[in-house]
Amino acid sequence: MSHMLIIGGGLAGGTAAEALRDEGFDGDITVVAAEAHPPYQRPPLSKGYLAGSEGLDAVLLHPAEWYDERGIRLITGVAATSLEPAAHAVELEDGERLTYDAVLLATGATPRMVPLPGHDLPGVMTLRRLDDSDELAAQLREGGKRLVVIGAGWIGMEVAATARGFGNEVAILERDAVPLAMALGAEMGEVFRGLHLEHGVDLRTSVGVDRIVGEGRAEGVVVDGETLAADLVLVGVGASANTALAEEAGLDILNGVLTDEALRTSAADVFAAGDIANAFHPVLQRHLRSEHWANALNAGKVVARSMLGQPASFDDIPYFYTDQYDLGMELSGYAPLMTDAEIVVRGDLDAREFIAFWTDDGRIVAGMNVNVWDVNDKVQSLIRSGARIDPDRLRDPEAPLEDLIP
Repeated sequence: MSHMLIIGGGLAGGTAAEALRDEGFDGDITVVAAEAHPPYQRPPLSKGYLAGSEGLDAVLLHPAEWYDERGIRLITGVAATSLEPAAHAVELEDGERLTYDAVLLATGATPRMVPLPGHDLPGVMTLRRLDDSDELAAQLREGGKRLVVIGAGWIGMEVAATARGFGNEVAILERDAVPLAMALGAEMGEVFRGLHLEHGVDLRTSVGVDRIVGEGRAEGVVVDGETLAADLVLVGVGASANTALAEEAGLDILNGVLTDEALRTSAADVFAAGDIANAFHPVLQRHLRSEHWANALNAGKVVARSMLGQPASFDDIPYFYTDQYDLGMELSGYAPLMTDAEIVVRGDLDAREFIAFWTDDGRIVAGMNVNVWDVNDKVQSLIRSGARIDPDRLRDPEAPLEDLIP
């Protein structure tokens, strides 16, 4: 009987296991998760789960017994240490050796830690794992704490919003001039700056963090010579793809594990999905790596078909969402094309109820709806159409979006 092996306990790996069964595969499936939890998704860790508005059921894809019921062997708390493509085998850290007919690498990413003096003090955290969110929640939900966030990316901004909701003091330190500028550009980044300032966050941009200080525990962060008092320091400066297993196995690596559009790597019967996969995108005609939730979810479904030898192509438009205070946002689009695009806004930017479109020669390459709902499918259709659209009609709220789709 054939054996499908999945290395990784995140959304991509868990979704792939489910999709294999949904596609009718009745052979053996093994999921190896390095953490001590069944496969889970990460967005709630900095949003609803951290805030306490969502429970563990919103995080876990399925409880452990779900895997038993479907004949899926789930190994938790054990990491894979080596991959041998020629032998079709994987070695685990407990010494077990697993052979496979096809293997999926979905090993995710690891948060970057800034190499500052004091970065290893207790009280200095990153947020990636379920256990990290539990630890943060235990401290932030008490209120009255002083949280310093290093990095104004999505994780940092979401945690800051949640922390303020519990009555904590929050400072965000960012080296760039505008928060989220790398993701959204300066104009849209300013929307989020204003949002956090209105909610009492001490948001400082264009600053340099010198060191983290404390006697036995983090007690402050020195920024441009000034010490900000801190009970807790969260470092949110991005993550690095966990490609070590693939690199040591000799797979092609370039900003992640290189794959074709069917998520096949350079080694036979070895596939990659999720944060580590730099997959060839058939629409862009270039490789594209995304670390967002929808990428892991949808790639898991596609790679399952590919592992079974079925026709498969991962051509989804990258999608992301965030919730901060009373602002909800969805973003669909191609990040590499957004940098030099022109932004057209439909709606009220000041009231934070609008849709922003990134356009290149009249063609929409990305769209972000802020506190405007039930439009994401239409935005994605506009992107897929590749049609040139009159910017005056695009910004006119009286022109229905569906009428703009060719």
